[in-house]
Amino acid sequence: MRLCSIASGSSGNCIYVGSDDTHLLVDTGISKKRIEEGLKELEIKGDEIDGILITHEHSDHIQGLGVFSRKYEVPIYATPGTIEGILSYSGLGKLPDGLLHPIHTDEPFNLGDITVDPFVISHDANEPSGYRMECGGKSVAVATDLGKYDEYTVEHLKNLDAVLLEANHDIHMLEVGGYPYYLKQRILGEKGHLSNELSGQLLCDILHDNLKHIVLGHLSKENNYARLAYETVKLEVTLADNDYKGEDLDMFVAKRDTVSQIVTV
Repeated sequence: MRLCSIASGSSGNCIYVGSDDTHLLVDTGISKKRIEEGLKELEIKGDEIDGILITHEHSDHIQGLGVFSRKYEVPIYATPGTIEGILSYSGLGKLPDGLLHPIHTDEPFNLGDITVDPFVISHDANEPSGYRMECGGKSVAVATDLGKYDEYTVEHLKNLDAVLLEANHDIHMLEVGGYPYYLKQRILGEKGHLSNELSGQLLCDILHDNLKHIVLGHLSKENNYARLAYETVKLEVTLADNDYKGEDLDMFVAKRDTVSQIVTV
């Protein structure tokens, strides 16, 4: 399996996950042109995408969905609540008939040789979900837009080989920054986003010897920066009561506007 961030951040998100035979996108929150350019770096054409998994209906996750899906007619998979949100998005335009497929959290399904397991996430959207994907005994997951996490979240992220995990903001930067009070409260709330510290703590709960690759994603442009996210998560792991040290992790930060290195498991 391969995992690669085409774009990840508060301004747009698009993640590629695939096997030799099946190619998927998680979210299409950037333009069709940028999606195509990212796929080209992976030597994949738009018409080779087998499915688009949508986490939720916020614009930074679906703004390129209408144009991309109209050109390539790729099946779209999302929870019923997310589909309702997608259809109410003003920038979507008309989709070809039959592209939208409702799925349900905790009900795995197959796309080609990849088993997709959608799980509930805590975010201020209609019916948001994260995705765990497995193929050939290997598993990866995309878990962003989490206001909080609990044992349910941890269970769905155990025994992974690779994970893209949210590290959205530094709490101090957010608190002293220029965002209005209501927006700060939304981001810090239980249906907001994971801070660097919470990202590190969640990582501690799912670390095991075979989790070889960790990608930190969905960083805020205004309230975080890559080095801070990386060092904070690493420190959380080092200080935790476990057998792992931050400097031993194979971890990097996905950038907002460039394709990441390809993780292969």
